[in-house]
Amino acid sequence: MEILEFAVSESGIRLDKFLSDNSSLSRSAASQLIEDGGVTVNGKKASKSVKLKVGDIVTAEVPEPKELDVVAENIPLDIVYEDDDLLVVNKPKDMVVHPAPGNYTGTLVNALMYHCGDSLSGINGVIRPGIVHRIDKDTSGLLIVAKNDKAHISLAEQIQKHSFRREYEAVVVGNFKEEKGTIDRPLGRSPHDRKKQAINGLNPRNAVTHYEVIERFGGFCHCKFILETGRTHQIRVHAASMGHPVAGDTVYGDAKHTHGLMGQCLHARVIGFVHPVTGEYLEFTSELPEYFTSFLNKCRKL
Repeated sequence: MEILEFAVSESGIRLDKFLSDNSSLSRSAASQLIEDGGVTVNGKKASKSVKLKVGDIVTAEVPEPKELDVVAENIPLDIVYEDDDLLVVNKPKDMVVHPAPGNYTGTLVNALMYHCGDSLSGINGVIRPGIVHRIDKDTSGLLIVAKNDKAHISLAEQIQKHSFRREYEAVVVGNFKEEKGTIDRPLGRSPHDRKKQAINGLNPRNAVTHYEVIERFGGFCHCKFILETGRTHQIRVHAASMGHPVAGDTVYGDAKHTHGLMGQCLHARVIGFVHPVTGEYLEFTSELPEYFTSFLNKCRKL
């Protein structure tokens, strides 16, 4: 077990953010460690949202990484780019990113374990090796994977500083009035359903999405969405909050508007970042998959 101890020099910072900023732990990993009782402030356990004061002593007991018991599976991967530090994968619709209750096999992580062996970062723990950011099961498109902790930390910092480019395309229900705009509405966990996010939900965090109309149809609209922040379900909740849920999204939308879609019509099309070792800016684009283009053609005929 590793013991970390810090003296706080600035007031007003949340405990989970402070721990994440001052260690190799991700924000989610820091939050989990706090919830598990592995962190104290001045010798006493505290909640992750407590605001620290100058002079506080934060102590964290970080357990040794557990042996990964996720089974490696020979599942084909659409690898767009790969080097010694990272890879960019084009995830198909219907694939879960990492194991979770009900989905312990057939995930992207199972496939990565087979492809990369031990060459995956361990920052996000045994269930999510190499996973820097996620996209939903029913969202297709580009995802970056870190092969070592140095790459993981650099990429996570770029996401936190909003310099990591993530551009999506979606078909939404109805039509935005403007050709382009910005949705700036904080997101937090829904007080009514812990699996959902909500505008100004529990412990809301700022969330900003930029959108641009690509093509208009009678009852639908093909749009580009650029994430400034990357909150859970951000595009889906923001689009729904404008009265234009993503087509096929029965969680934040209406089952009447699926038109044969299995899950939301949302694709992570562009990803851009500074390489954590070479310093070179890299950008990759994924073509719209068949389910997306087929739905566009259907929209044009409605």
